[in-house]
Amino acid sequence: MTGETDLQRLLASMKPELLPGVHVFATLPPGTSLPGNLKPVMSFREREGLTLIVTEDEAKSGGLAGTFRCRMITLNIHSSLAAVGFLAAITTRLAAAGMGVNPVSAFYHDHLFVPADRAEEALAILRQLAADSGD
Repeated sequence: MTGETDLQRLLASMKPELLPGVHVFATLPPGTSLPGNLKPVMSFREREGLTLIVTEDEAKSGGLAGTFRCRMITLNIHSSLAAVGFLAAITTRLAAAGMGVNPVSAFYHDHLFVPADRAEEALAILRQLAADSGD
């Protein structure tokens, strides 16, 4: 399997990057077609419907009610899908600050969706975690 698995190396080298734009979570009922103008950054099919993460503007233009205004932070290290404890360490640190986070793991990177109004704070916490892990 490709990607880094060493927890200490993952934390010390994650290089969190706050991406531009505000995202929201939205859902479509089962069997509903995706509006043509949407380009979700993530979609996930559940029994109850299709969950989408889209920009706030796309949700509005597509007539979707979005929830959880958030910003996306990408952890710029190629983490293995089999890595153990990486997201647990990160979410624990954000939880200690009273911050909810919705993580999404993709093939190359992990992405965090944090409250839009606390994104800079989340970024600072993650940078500090990386610095602490490099010692």
